[in-house]
Amino acid sequence: MIIPYTDVAEDTLHNLIEYYVLREGTDYGEQEVALTDKVDSVKRQLERGEVVIVYSELHETVNLMPKQLFIQQQAEQQPAS
Repeated sequence: MIIPYTDVAEDTLHNLIEYYVLREGTDYGEQEVALTDKVDSVKRQLERGEVVIVYSELHETVNLMPKQLFIQQQAEQQPAS
């Protein structure tokens, strides 16, 4: 289930994004990028709808993921007709 980022308290959203950025260990090339810049970048991606907040009822977890990946995973889970 997608949770609109606007439904998440600002502090909670910031902590969720920061946790995601630290966990992902994303490679930003040769130049080091500050944590605040990484967090701001992910927040902008949420605002543009490129990244979504996903709650898994099965695992009782919250995660951030690219919207296209979420859509792809949902399509793969649909039973074939």
